Amino acid sequence: MRSVRSRTPEDMEREEGEISPRRSPSPQPQTNGKSEPPASAAEPPKTDVEMELELPPSPPPVEDILAARRAKRQAILAKYAGVASVTTSVSPSPGPSSAAQPPTPSLSVSNPVSQTPLRNGSVAPEESGELRGIRESASVSPTPQDFALAKDEEGENVNDTGAEQVLAADYDPSLDRREDERKRFGDAPQAVNWVNVDEGEDDEEEEEEEEEEEEVDDMFAIAMSDKPSKPKKKKKKATEKLNAPALITTATLDTAADPEGYYSVILGEQLDGGRYQVFSSLGKGMFANVVRARILQGEPGEVGKEVAIKIIRCQESMYRAGQKEVQILNKLKQADPEDKKHIVRLERTFEHRGHLCLVFESLSMNLRDVVKRFGKDVGLNIRAVRAYAHQLFLALSLLRKANIMHADIKPDNILVNEQKTVIKLCDLGSASDASENDITPYLVSRFYRAPEIILGVPYDPSLDIWSIGCTLYELYTGKILFPGRSNNQMLLLMMELKGRFNSKMIKKAKFGDVYFDEMGGFESVEKDRVTGNDVIRKVHISKPSRDLKARLMPPASAKISDEENKMIISFIDLLDKCLALDPGRRINPREALAHPFIRG
Repeated sequence: MRSVRSRTPEDMEREEGEISPRRSPSPQPQTNGKSEPPASAAEPPKTDVEMELELPPSPPPVEDILAARRAKRQAILAKYAGVASVTTSVSPSPGPSSAAQPPTPSLSVSNPVSQTPLRNGSVAPEESGELRGIRESASVSPTPQDFALAKDEEGENVNDTGAEQVLAADYDPSLDRREDERKRFGDAPQAVNWVNVDEGEDDEEEEEEEEEEEEVDDMFAIAMSDKPSKPKKKKKKATEKLNAPALITTATLDTAADPEGYYSVILGEQLDGGRYQVFSSLGKGMFANVVRARILQGEPGEVGKEVAIKIIRCQESMYRAGQKEVQILNKLKQADPEDKKHIVRLERTFEHRGHLCLVFESLSMNLRDVVKRFGKDVGLNIRAVRAYAHQLFLALSLLRKANIMHADIKPDNILVNEQKTVIKLCDLGSASDASENDITPYLVSRFYRAPEIILGVPYDPSLDIWSIGCTLYELYTGKILFPGRSNNQMLLLMMELKGRFNSKMIKKAKFGDVYFDEMGGFESVEKDRVTGNDVIRKVHISKPSRDLKARLMPPASAKISDEENKMIISFIDLLDKCLALDPGRRINPREALAHPFIRG
């Protein structure tokens, strides 16, 4: 028999403190001087010394692992003690929003969709079959301690190449909303709004004057008006002003609506028979205005909860659009019953004084406000952009699965929770089934409008990929990628970055001859610096003149880690694949979720 050293009580007590939990090492009660063997043991009974020897002591590797785990837990607690103060500064309003996961310190952004706390840094597997391998193969999104919104002062500074820059935080999308609405729907009241915008925004004058050549019943006529005639436009503009009062009268379908058909919000008003009480107004969109309200009547757990209510404009075309949005939202809700794909949730609908009302979960702010608050002029941290990109492509994967095009993705239509860790894609008023392919050059807000829309090429869900590419660039840089004043200038900026369109795409474009001559030369509409009149300049583009990489890589003087440098390079590659001029060559949501920038 092997000789063993009998352990002292001190040794036993030390092991008791190092390994937890474990059974007491004290001897078991004996019968006739012999100990009872373990139930699973096949050997004959052993002596006291042998029994003590055969107790399964933890080998050193296990002790080391347990000690490391204890140290790791202490480090995580210490780290989150510091993160709590950072989170407070990022999200001034305390407490979780009604639409977000609980603000637990151990919450991981790598699974923000399930809105379930993930403990000890573990990542819950993705249930969807096509993405399970992707989500389990690598770390997908940064953990909260790495998820800072603001950029470092010395790192992540984007090169300024001298190109025309428009700051994302200063852009007011409502300026384009009115013109897009009138061009798409031909709503008469928008003539009044257009006059107000035209008088206050000189830099929009060219495009808004071009719109006046368009007949109300022909939304495509504007595509032929890149060679304007100023006297004629001014005459038309005066005509619109004279006709405005009559248009206002015919547009008012409800005494609670303003001349444009928007509901006149009254703070403190109760809606839906006293179920909701309005306490703030969140603004207007193309189809509706949105208010924030509290639930006064409902289930015990619902009373006091905040919701967002979208009140559709009191016009027949807008009402129909609202009903269509409800159908699409319900379809997406059924396709995502566990709320894992980052599409805003529709809770219920009702009607109030002739207005269709949609009740949504309440969220904090949109991504344009996030950029304005945490990344004005410089953009957000690359890790925050990575986390938002991951969630956006999850949302797009659901849209693709449901065969739906969002058709208006931009920072204004992406909401975040109070902690700024979870986003939800909202405002599906322009969404449609992928089989609906009505050619219109004004689908999607202009700065995020894909080239196939402008050219009149049959489009598909890849138009949303283009919009996401523009949005991600904007989040990282704080600047708008394609700030064109018109569709004509948008195409020029696209070709300067990505090169010329292939002749096949131009030939099948409905509006190809509006922008290109017989030789494939681009007819750029520009302002003469002396006269201020619009002139046509022939532009022949063979290769890009603007470099995406040069605009996104930090300057040589910036001090960034190798890991961050690799992340930025993979981000540039992802944007390049999102912004392919040919929609058939763009990356799709599934490929994007497997991209190194998303996977990490």
